[in-house]
Amino acid sequence: MSQPLTLTLARKAPRFIPLFGSLILAILLVLPFLALLPASHPLSVSTWMLTLVGKILCYAIVAVALDLVWGYAGMLSLGHGIFFALGGYAMGMYLMRQASGESLPAFMSFLSWSELPWFWWGTQHFAWAMLLVVMIPGLLALIFGWFAFRSKIKGVYFSIMTQALTYAGMLLFFRNETGFGGNNGFTGFTTLLGFSVTATTTRIALFLATVVLLVASLAIGFALAKSKFGRILTAVRDAENRLTFCGYDPRGFKLLVWTLSAVLCGLAGALYVPQVGIINPGEMSPTNSIEAAIWVALGGRGTLVGPVIGAALVNGAKSYFTVAMPEYWQLFLGGIFIAVTLFLPRGVYGLFRKGEK
Repeated sequence: MSQPLTLTLARKAPRFIPLFGSLILAILLVLPFLALLPASHPLSVSTWMLTLVGKILCYAIVAVALDLVWGYAGMLSLGHGIFFALGGYAMGMYLMRQASGESLPAFMSFLSWSELPWFWWGTQHFAWAMLLVVMIPGLLALIFGWFAFRSKIKGVYFSIMTQALTYAGMLLFFRNETGFGGNNGFTGFTTLLGFSVTATTTRIALFLATVVLLVASLAIGFALAKSKFGRILTAVRDAENRLTFCGYDPRGFKLLVWTLSAVLCGLAGALYVPQVGIINPGEMSPTNSIEAAIWVALGGRGTLVGPVIGAALVNGAKSYFTVAMPEYWQLFLGGIFIAVTLFLPRGVYGLFRKGEK
């Protein structure tokens, strides 16, 4: 009798997965250059497709970042959207300054503002904007995490607090007087480092930068997971009280991985904005953060590679369903979560890991 397909794949997983990952990476590196081919060429890739894949890769970075805190440290965050959006807003501020030149950004002129708010100072410089991309999400995560972990908040209470954090951020950024464009956010970008953001070469550069960041995120994640730090993180997840009795203080380990995760999300948001062309408070919606948790659960938490697969599957399906059957997308997403919970507790990637020892 022939063996089931899943069992066959599972036994071949240790050799199959690295080969498959290398193939996907090669495709991602070649894909942007196909956009330079004439539209009539059979291998030509449109800038729309390049942007779509680039957006999904940004989401994949968020999934990897969330997996570091949920899959390894056992902290389910339902508020990672705020770190992603803050990084996007920091980049958006730079892009808006580039578009407006010496004048105020368009939304400020519309609101009859006479000068830039103090927190916009220096945002016309790319280096300062990139510093904000890293610093703002990192500082917010550091402050929030320091108080949360010091108070020994964990489990469902931690999840609720992170969701409240991103919801509060969304409400704050929706207000026009905060200086971030209100519900419209930032759009109308023209140049990035002097290059047109709509130019194919700029799109290619942004796409490749996203691929590099995703690979770097995975490399950092695997390096941490295989180190003593990673083993302590899994001990925090599985038996935090026993770890404390062994003389370790889990707060420092949790705070470090939490802050690192927020920084990765901020960098992903910074690459997302110029590719998509808009950033608004909707990115802080708790729904988006819940979707990120679904990506990780579907792919397989605690694997790093699994969340990338989950992000690609869910967002690929979302791109199709929101066009073909938009009214059924939320039902489909809920169905995915229920199916994974019932039938794939280890996620899609778990099907292949059954053969690993």
